[in-house]
Amino acid sequence: MKQIAAIAAAAIALSACATMPAPAPQQDAFMANLNALCGQKFVGRVVTTQAADADFAASRLLMHVRDCSADEVRIPFWVGEDRSRTWVISRNEDGGLTLKHDHRDPEGNPDGLHWYGGDTAAAGTANRQEFPVDEFSIELFNAGNAAVSTTNVWAVEVHPGRIYAYELRRENRYLRVEFDLTRPVAE
Repeated sequence: MKQIAAIAAAAIALSACATMPAPAPQQDAFMANLNALCGQKFVGRVVTTQAADADFAASRLLMHVRDCSADEVRIPFWVGEDRSRTWVISRNEDGGLTLKHDHRDPEGNPDGLHWYGGDTAAAGTANRQEFPVDEFSIELFNAGNAAVSTTNVWAVEVHPGRIYAYELRRENRYLRVEFDLTRPVAE
């Protein structure tokens, strides 16, 4: 009887493992590349030239990689004195990665369009992951008069010892910000 119970428990445990997709090795390597930056701050610059990004391009851009684990990395992104943005990259239950944009007011409450982003649709590489907009975000954008954003695809790149890049793409829109990983800064 004990053997039957042990076999049943093992079968249940194995079936639970079978339903949870394993992360792609590329995504493991990507998260490891992010975690290697933990605790550091880097200055960035807008490298695209669209007029919509003039305010960003004229501001000091700073990212701070922090709150790191194998399953989630939080990266506050400061634009001048505005410290309302944090990129959150985490593992999702489908075995892929998720990028969310955490926007907060000065008191720390969710502000405006909050928690939008997307999930990886492919394994990507150890250096680049793409995040097409998810259904939650499409609904949020439609409700918030931002329907133009319902086709967003974000990308994050980590090239160790060189650059970290954040991208936003959609029709008639391309923003790319690059951060110099060769020169961490104190603030």
